[in-house]
Amino acid sequence: MKLSELRQGDRAKIKAFQSPDLQLKLMEMGCIPGEEIVVEQVAPLGDPISVRVAGYSLSLRKSEAGEIIIEK
Repeated sequence: MKLSELRQGDRAKIKAFQSPDLQLKLMEMGCIPGEEIVVEQVAPLGDPISVRVAGYSLSLRKSEAGEIIIEK
């Protein structure tokens, strides 16, 4: 399952990344495999998505969220 498929209030654990190009950028922002991630808000048109990870809020584009593989 991908992070972009979750709805507001859903929780999951980060499992892996699809794109090696985006992996380093996401890991620098605290999106590390095994870390719990919570969807805080989704914009009315679905982009961006606000999530809480590693103790802080982070806004991701829907395309970036689609690169994060999670397990619910």
